[in-house]
Amino acid sequence: MTWSEVDGKLTRSFELPSFVDAIAFVAKVADIAEAQDHHPDIDIRWRTVTLAVNTHDQGGAITDKDHELAEAVDAL
Repeated sequence: MTWSEVDGKLTRSFELPSFVDAIAFVAKVADIAEAQDHHPDIDIRWRTVTLAVNTHDQGGAITDKDHELAEAVDAL
């Protein structure tokens, strides 16, 4: 699955092998988000993690910052 625009945010869901793996994945996403100072909305449902991001200080637009975060998450 790839990132899609949903409700004005760049969004992607990831299905992990277990709930514990999903939480570990979120921790890795958090490290990336802190390093980039750009934080996604995170929804965890058992072993599915959905990330959604846009740039609030640009009026909620999808910007290069969002694509950079998506690329970094995809590299995990």
